[in-house]
Amino acid sequence: MEYYLILLGRVLLGGYFIKNGVNHLKNSKALTPYAASKGVPSPAMAVLVTGVMLLLGGLGILLGIYVRLAILLLVLFLIGTLIKMHPYWTVTDPMARMGENVNFYKNIALIGALLLLLAIPLPWVPSLM
Repeated sequence: MEYYLILLGRVLLGGYFIKNGVNHLKNSKALTPYAASKGVPSPAMAVLVTGVMLLLGGLGILLGIYVRLAILLLVLFLIGTLIKMHPYWTVTDPMARMGENVNFYKNIALIGALLLLLAIPLPWVPSLM
């Protein structure tokens, strides 16, 4: 197996989620009104909780630890985001609809990538566990 490709993919995918988790936590006050505008219940808490989910999930992928839990956290986050944050079918403005459509299908692709990781036998090489 081409372990260096798996490692590179883990760095890129895990890093993406880590970056977004840090952004949620550092900029929670700025993200809360957006979450509220989408009808997210308890938006301030939701931004913090999803930030932790993103950060822990990304670290799990990057480091190869608690991989199944990391994937579960990220898939749950992405499913919630698909439904609550990017329901493109409800948007009437064509430009806004296009943006929501792109984000919706990007998240579908990320779910696919995460599920593919489940096919790699554990423990991953190299990993911390």
